[in-house]
Amino acid sequence: MNAAFGFLFSAFLAAFLWDRWRMRRLLRRLDRMLDQAIRGDFREESFDESLLSAVETKLAHYLSASSVSARNLEEEKEKIKTLIADISHQTKTPIANVLLYAQLLEERAPDCRDCTAALSGQARKLQSLIESLVKTSRLEAGVLVMRPRPGPLAPVLEEAAAQFAPQAEAKGLTLTLLPSEADGVFDPKWTGEAVCNLIDNAVKYTDRGGVTVSARTYELFARIDVEDTGPGVSEEEFEKLFQRFYRGEEASDAEGVGVGLYLVRQIAEGQRGYVKVFSRPGKGAKFSLFLPRS
Repeated sequence: MNAAFGFLFSAFLAAFLWDRWRMRRLLRRLDRMLDQAIRGDFREESFDESLLSAVETKLAHYLSASSVSARNLEEEKEKIKTLIADISHQTKTPIANVLLYAQLLEERAPDCRDCTAALSGQARKLQSLIESLVKTSRLEAGVLVMRPRPGPLAPVLEEAAAQFAPQAEAKGLTLTLLPSEADGVFDPKWTGEAVCNLIDNAVKYTDRGGVTVSARTYELFARIDVEDTGPGVSEEEFEKLFQRFYRGEEASDAEGVGVGLYLVRQIAEGQRGYVKVFSRPGKGAKFSLFLPRS
């Protein structure tokens, strides 16, 4: 009796250990396959026809398909990158020529100044649109990568405010930059681009009063505020403002193509940040760009 029990126990233990060994071997093989897939050098091997191996084979097929998809995606990204570069390069010279000939025409035909001014304005508008679309497309396609690094925000805000000070002065507006010791982790170039778009919008859509630029820090985020005394926007428009080509009713008569705020959101999200708007009709608007501090 004891001998039979011992034999059964030994057989059970042997079967358990054998099954456990097979399971560990399978898991090690699956783990190795996943490591190869992560490195991008996965190759399917020959498997037997057992039930457990069927799962392994399906995973192999899935990883093979994923590898092909990743290569195709990378190829498409390269094509988009080339297309964007071509568009950017091929449109620069024609637009520059249009602006040049418009200037020459204005000098030689004073009676056509209204027409040449309109021509120059439309050419600059087209130039701005193409530049904005190229920047946006590069961000969306992953061609341009954010490189955030710790640093103070003051230099970025000072440069952006100085760029739009003449435009504000020409409209009789005050452009105020409040002192700040705020810091964050951000890409200086692209953050500057976002702040410039916010100030440009504020100056463009404000007729009286002025624009205030400031920054402050919280425990996890730094916040850049661009506040104006313009017409403001309704709460129903808050989300639409950041859509590509969207322009509110109050902005329909002003210059612009509706890409600036969309680009601001893309830049913010590319740095693990976000952008919000606070406004009421007739009470101005405040756009806040939040950037991480770590």
